[in-house]
Amino acid sequence: MLRSILFAGTLSACILCLSAWSIETGRSTEYKHGLFEIREQARRFIAQENIKGQQQWDVLEPNAKVLVPRCAIPLQTQWAPKSLGRSKPSVMVVCPAAVPNAVMKRWDVHVPVEWKTHRP
Repeated sequence: MLRSILFAGTLSACILCLSAWSIETGRSTEYKHGLFEIREQARRFIAQENIKGQQQWDVLEPNAKVLVPRCAIPLQTQWAPKSLGRSKPSVMVVCPAAVPNAVMKRWDVHVPVEWKTHRP
């Protein structure tokens, strides 16, 4: 019985924490690179692409489950290659050299994009 009460209480607390999280609060720390900064890097890339004028894109949210170590050098961006088999266009935000850690030396995060819709 006590276990059930503890489990229910813990689950409720987890739900409250998750509902309070947003990409706006997902900032970088000393150890992790925040999804906010990753999305902003994708936005800068897309703004430059939109200036070229051929196609107009909106940046969507990166996968909230992504957790990557802090990048030691400035992030790089490019269109995600079609050879990776992604079904929709995305921007690949790349960290060529992560801060030394036990998990990964480099990483890339795919940020989805979609055609910009004209709003009345």
